[in-house]
Amino acid sequence: MENTEPWEIRRSNTKGIIYFYNSISKESCWTPPIGYTKERVLSLKGAEEHKDQIEKMFIGEKDQVRASHLLVKHKDSRRPSSWKEANITRTKEEAIEILQKHKVEIDEAPDKDQKFAELAKEHSDCSSYSNGGDLGWFGRDQMQKAFETATYDLDVGSVSDIVSTDSGVHLIFRTG
Repeated sequence: MENTEPWEIRRSNTKGIIYFYNSISKESCWTPPIGYTKERVLSLKGAEEHKDQIEKMFIGEKDQVRASHLLVKHKDSRRPSSWKEANITRTKEEAIEILQKHKVEIDEAPDKDQKFAELAKEHSDCSSYSNGGDLGWFGRDQMQKAFETATYDLDVGSVSDIVSTDSGVHLIFRTG
C-alpha cells in the first residue's frame, strides 16, 4: 500500500537536527505536525534513520505528560470570554452537549489525533486552538486538579470523557 502521508522527516544540514516537511503544502516545522502521536511520526517517510531523535521529542521531564485539549467555556466559567466570543452566554449543559458531539466525531474518525487537532483549531475557547489544542509538556500541580488527574489517568493516544474545571469543560487527548 502506498504511503499517502504528506509529511516526511528531513535533516537540516545547517542545524544537524530533523525537521518535518509537507510535500503538498511545502510547509516545514521543527516540531511534529499538530496532533501527531509518536507512533504516527515514526511511520513517516525518513523516520527510520532518525528514530533516536524522534524518540527524544516525545519524552518529557520526569513524571511529565503532554496533552492537547478542546475547551468549551460557559457563562459560569471563571473567564466567560475567548478569542472567538467576547461574552459567552451558553450554559454548562449546552457546553457539555457541544463536547459530546465533538467526542463522537473524534471516536468515529480513523485518525483521532488529526480530527482532535482540527476540532480544537475550529472550536476550542482556549488560545491553544492555534496549535490544535496542544499544551506541550507539563507536570503535576501545573494545571487545575481535575484536568491534571484526567490527563495522568489517560493512556497515550486516548481521549478523555468530558472534564469540568473552573475554566469550562474539556476533552483531553494525551499525546505523551
